[in-house]
Amino acid sequence: MTDSSISLQMAKEWRSARTLFPLYAALAKEFVINLPACQGLESGTQEPTQEMLEQARQWFLDMDSRIQVHQLRQFLQTTSLTSDAALSALLTHHLTKTTHDDSDRDKIDFLLVQLFSHCAPSRLEDTDVDLPYVAQLLEPVLGKVELSLPEALQGLDGLLQDANACQSLNELLTSGILEKGRKLKTSSGDSYFSPVAMVAFARFSFLMRRVFFRLMHQDLNAILDGLRELELRGVNALDCRRAQFSEAEPVSRLRRICQSWKVMFHAEYSSGQPLRMLVDLRGAVESAIAEAKKTTQAPRALAAAAGAAAGGSAGTVSPNVPEFDVSTGTQDWSEAPSPAPVEEPSGDGTA
Repeated sequence: MTDSSISLQMAKEWRSARTLFPLYAALAKEFVINLPACQGLESGTQEPTQEMLEQARQWFLDMDSRIQVHQLRQFLQTTSLTSDAALSALLTHHLTKTTHDDSDRDKIDFLLVQLFSHCAPSRLEDTDVDLPYVAQLLEPVLGKVELSLPEALQGLDGLLQDANACQSLNELLTSGILEKGRKLKTSSGDSYFSPVAMVAFARFSFLMRRVFFRLMHQDLNAILDGLRELELRGVNALDCRRAQFSEAEPVSRLRRICQSWKVMFHAEYSSGQPLRMLVDLRGAVESAIAEAKKTTQAPRALAAAAGAAAGGSAGTVSPNVPEFDVSTGTQDWSEAPSPAPVEEPSGDGTA
């Protein structure tokens, strides 16, 4: 390699490092990751020495070892610093590592979908999200991909069909589909990092995310409609201990929480406890309605109100809400998206 080509390579690597540095610095600040500053990057110099480049490489590796995948998801789905260029640089940074562990795989898995969702049209139809299209949008970072899908990954479409057949979030969570998808990814081992496998998993993750949003909106609609019916029946509080609320949770507060969840569901994706709160809250509301029907007579206005609700109401979550309101990516398709801890919504509409 000539001196000229070495200089060009150094300049290219440094430009990428300078693109990534604001993201990493903001991420370190948000999650209180204490690491000595990288003076070369902080100086803003455009012509680094070899020593400065080596220091920057080590600084990024040290940061990567401290950043958890859930932190990366949460940060990139909420920060204003995200751009196509930044996501491409971050993805390339992880892809070009000499070795990859499970954490690297999960980060790459998330970043592929995050980048795809940034580049794809907002009203893209599911039927248009085929392997060639995903490969085309990811070509700038993955290169030209030979789309010969390994036999081991040909079951992904079947899992997507099963997921799309689910009628509720609870049905999806108890179906075993997520576990099967996760097993396919982890069992791929180093084969996961082949371009065709990354394209296949990116497509799968993107479409699975849409299933999550559809089912979450349906659950929120069902809860809000149920709360409206309970109020019309004269029920102003209900037992929501199964969803980790109080024994006599005010209906008005539950409605505000559901409205806040509409803007909170773009936060971290995990299969943990918060998502179950939504499922269990729907169950609590449906149980309360069944109990109320045994003990109360619905007022005459109930039928009229139900008809008005069917035609659309201010309290209903529109099924046409865009999946990616804040340019968020999935998250890991093997995990379910979860809201931040439930808080009363503030004046700006966030929680």
